[in-house]
Amino acid sequence: MLDAYLREDMPVWQTYLDEQLSGTSYVQGGLLYEYGYCGYIVAEAKKEGAAEGLMQEAKRRVEQFKAHVEAAKPYLPIGHYEMYLSAVYVFELRLHVSIHPVKSMSLAKEAVKKAPKDPVVISYYGTCLFYAPKPFGSKQEALQWFERAKPYFEAEEYRFNWMREANEMYIKQCREKLKKTAN
Repeated sequence: MLDAYLREDMPVWQTYLDEQLSGTSYVQGGLLYEYGYCGYIVAEAKKEGAAEGLMQEAKRRVEQFKAHVEAAKPYLPIGHYEMYLSAVYVFELRLHVSIHPVKSMSLAKEAVKKAPKDPVVISYYGTCLFYAPKPFGSKQEALQWFERAKPYFEAEEYRFNWMREANEMYIKQCREKLKKTAN
């Protein structure tokens, strides 16, 4: 799965998710992959010239993700429910399904308060700040959160986690963007 992420071969993730829609292993790892896949398919659906069918598929996937998040709520690590629900609101906003930008950011902040040492939650909050327009977010503040997550991602359990790689990518992007604006 990490190799597929690094190759940007997201149909591999789609196949994995379609095969893993039940069980506790899905709750532990599947939601994180589903979150990543929804981010990918929403971005693809929003590209100029994207087929209308892709937009409908993105909406279906986000709705399915939302249902999985609600069903998994009692089993999720602390802070993950708020993080995933925040992501659902972001995806719905991008797809023009609902408008909850303040609620989304509020949930992301709550997730970090509940899980201040969880690199997935910390990195997610950085992602919110990275994409949020001013005055809600900034690349400088996002960079601080990505850098805060980095040492926690060094734990062995995250060795092959795609979020670890995404966090590194965001650190580089923030530094590049901040360097350009400083010049």
